[in-house]
Amino acid sequence: MHDTLPYLEKTTFPAITRNDLEVLQVNLGYLCNLSCTHCHVNAGPNRTELMDQKTIDHILDFIDCHSIKTLDLTGGAPEMNPLFKNLVEAAIKKSVKVIDRCNLTILLEPDYLQLAEFLAKNKVEIVASLPCYMEDNVDKQRGKGTFNASITALQKLNDLGYGQADSGLIVNLVFNPQGATLPPEQNALEQAYKQHLYDQFNIVFNQLFTITNLPIQRFGSVLISKGEFDPYMQLLEDNFQQQNLEQVMCKNTLSVDWQGFVYDCDFNQMLHLPLGEASEKIHISALTDQILAGQPIKTLQHCYGCTAGQGSSCGGAL
Repeated sequence: MHDTLPYLEKTTFPAITRNDLEVLQVNLGYLCNLSCTHCHVNAGPNRTELMDQKTIDHILDFIDCHSIKTLDLTGGAPEMNPLFKNLVEAAIKKSVKVIDRCNLTILLEPDYLQLAEFLAKNKVEIVASLPCYMEDNVDKQRGKGTFNASITALQKLNDLGYGQADSGLIVNLVFNPQGATLPPEQNALEQAYKQHLYDQFNIVFNQLFTITNLPIQRFGSVLISKGEFDPYMQLLEDNFQQQNLEQVMCKNTLSVDWQGFVYDCDFNQMLHLPLGEASEKIHISALTDQILAGQPIKTLQHCYGCTAGQGSSCGGAL
């Protein structure tokens, strides 16, 4: 989909360049058991795109050639790729921290009931989507019954040690606004989440990440249909904060799609914007020995979403 791309062809966003590469964020495919309204990937149960073994081998070779500290696995539901476990185990053998961006509900699906134990055994860090701590809001955004399933999954993770003090098992939650607004202040919202989830469900977790919705793919289409796209873009630009430029995730992260092509960030991947100054897509196998530090980052108007207000990245507020 390129629904919003014509709106993003001209940009006033400042030029930025890469720092040393530390994080490889890999999209294992668009297959997902959910179809969330805020999804910038347009993932869902009917998607068939999944990364194959040859591409995974290229990724592992790339890790060997670079000082990658973190392998950040996303999707869709990354766990629905049949090669997910093999990739996790291979990365851990290379002493790379592995993050699983989990929608929680996948842990309760019949074919994935042992997944939580696998994640705990391998000390995989979980970043779990829970866009609100109120049932109605979550179900509206992600589908009926999603909230209760997420709560059950979190309780299961807590029973395995996730979120517990000194366990070494990290589970962080992700908040996304429901509409065309910026996220509230992260620290205050985190305390509200922790208080409510503990009081109501005896759930604990490590951190809350507040992430700004980017106006692309499914969320961008929703904005256009409601006549809210241009006002939202203006909101992002009006709230630009210069100090956030040095901390945006594209400075130290490389995004890889399910076919192995590389991009400056996950959002550029969804807009099919080639890496840096390249005019065509580049495959990760062609980057094996390339040093990326100092190279330009491809930016367009949607980049204001990462620098607006308190800032936003895959690790929450900047």
